[in-house]
Amino acid sequence: MPQPRLGAKLLWMVIGFLCVGLTAIGLTLYESWKLEGGAAVINDMGSQRMRSYHIAYLVSESLRNPASFEADGLRAEILRFEEVLAGLKSGDPVRPLLLPRNRAIVEALDLLEHEWNAGVKPLVTSAAAGDARASDRLRHDINVFVQRIDALVRMVEENNARDISILRYMQFGLIALAIAGAMALIYLMFVLVVRPVGDLAQGMQRMSAGDFGARLSVETNDEFGELADGFNHMAERLQNLYDTLEQRVAGKTRDLAERNRELAALYEVARLLGEPATAEELCRAFLRRLMDMLQAAGGSVRLIDDGTRQLHLFAHEGLTSDFASEERCIDMGECLCGAAARQRLSAVDVLDELPADVAADCRRAGYRTVAIFPILAKGRLLGVFNLYYPEPRRFSQEDRGLLEALGLHLAVAIENRHLASRERELAVFEERSLLARELHDSIAQSLAFLNIQVQMLEDSLARGASAEMTEVLSRIREGVQESYDDVRELLTHFRARVRSGEDIGDALRQMLARFGAQTGIATAFSEKGTGVPLQAETQQQVLHILQEALSNVRKHSAARHVSIDLRRDGTYRFSVRDDGRGFDAGAAAGESHIGLRIMRERAQHIGATIEVDSAPGQGAVITLSLAALQSMEKKAVSASGRAA
Repeated sequence: MPQPRLGAKLLWMVIGFLCVGLTAIGLTLYESWKLEGGAAVINDMGSQRMRSYHIAYLVSESLRNPASFEADGLRAEILRFEEVLAGLKSGDPVRPLLLPRNRAIVEALDLLEHEWNAGVKPLVTSAAAGDARASDRLRHDINVFVQRIDALVRMVEENNARDISILRYMQFGLIALAIAGAMALIYLMFVLVVRPVGDLAQGMQRMSAGDFGARLSVETNDEFGELADGFNHMAERLQNLYDTLEQRVAGKTRDLAERNRELAALYEVARLLGEPATAEELCRAFLRRLMDMLQAAGGSVRLIDDGTRQLHLFAHEGLTSDFASEERCIDMGECLCGAAARQRLSAVDVLDELPADVAADCRRAGYRTVAIFPILAKGRLLGVFNLYYPEPRRFSQEDRGLLEALGLHLAVAIENRHLASRERELAVFEERSLLARELHDSIAQSLAFLNIQVQMLEDSLARGASAEMTEVLSRIREGVQESYDDVRELLTHFRARVRSGEDIGDALRQMLARFGAQTGIATAFSEKGTGVPLQAETQQQVLHILQEALSNVRKHSAARHVSIDLRRDGTYRFSVRDDGRGFDAGAAAGESHIGLRIMRERAQHIGATIEVDSAPGQGAVITLSLAALQSMEKKAVSASGRAA
């Protein structure tokens, strides 16, 4: 039984380790997903508890003040309660929302639903219709109902605690698996690679010392076995080298010329595939080069559709329109091209040696030889390319190897264009995500405030409280002005772009000048030292962070003067200083301070840190620190990773 090749050994070794690792990671991800689903259940049950009290409140208000009772609001709350209850039972994998498949929890939820439908909901309906006794009973039953909700929440929390313990044990298992796998890989690499290389190096040393009797034992049939066998043949041939030196030199010269031809072809095609062009233009140029090099009458590139598993004629040269139309789309396994694609192997078929019903389209077009070579990218089949000849044609093993290598180059070029397209899509997605976050953290907050004020205004109108209405209207006016200022600032924020070659100091001067013109606050800028220029993306993030700091000055500080100090040495330091009312820096460090949270998120993205120095009545200083050289190294590593 033939032994597997070294590449196959290493491949199966890695695949086995990868499968075990992915299985373990998949289990941890599944447990994490269940935990997220349980957390969502707890959140929704909490909202159900508050909604129950709100329903009871609306019912009591209907009895206390029937004139202002809004029946539609009560029905909406009941409908929302039932929708959330139904959602808890059915789940939602997108959020994710997943009720633990625990029998006690499921039964508790069923009981809760039964009590709602059979007890609480009828009482709510009767009380809303004016039944005072139903209202009194509802006040008691709603507390019992909420207690059942609390009990269900506790059961879900206990289930989540068990899942967390399971997840922790899985993580310990992953650590053990990583250690064992690393040791196994080291051992196998020593047995399969290091030791055979050492034996080969020892044999080479003996040969270099003039010991032509040195031989290596051939223990395997893999690549190292072939090397050992080749070494032994080389030792035998060296003994009679000088007797046939002239003939051997001539033969090596021919081989060298052939290799030079192959290298020249590889270089030419690699240069061609590296030029900027669409995938179709690239394939056409590739075919023209091959047809000139190998005197082919026609050529085609067929790419596979992963969905239908069909080969589509993507580009062709030298083919008639009728033949191209007939061969426009074929199934995997169909005809010669489909069969070669299914096996992922190259093939050179002389049609005179095949049955007459095979490749009928090619025969009608006048072709007698069809050469088929796969287009593979990292082991994945992208398609095949063909060369057509009107006469029988044989390919040497070297030619076939060259064409297979060219197929790999073509696959890389096609895949690179697909990756470039995906990268552009990703950039658009990231920009949209950034815009959504900015809107949520600025405009959405102001609109939520205005919504609350409008509700308060409605309540004041209903009670006829004119003084309260005037005060609420004043706050609404201030909120609208704040939203308008936020929109202007957001537009300026997203229109700000770093021009090619622009220094960060110049960009900060312009930004500070715009800020002073818009707000009327006195501004000043100073810089000191020199440093390595920042990357464009890093510089853009720095501008956004400092813009957010200035926005906080405008909104909250009531400052009369603001300055930005730039210090450059091994580290960039940007300090935004104002003489406003200040704030408690310790109390503002939490997540409730939206502006600081946004700045810290952006700073973390570029490997920078934010320091806040402020106290009530003493102004504020925000300092951004960034290691310039470290930033450039991170960008270089990221770029090399994407290229790989």
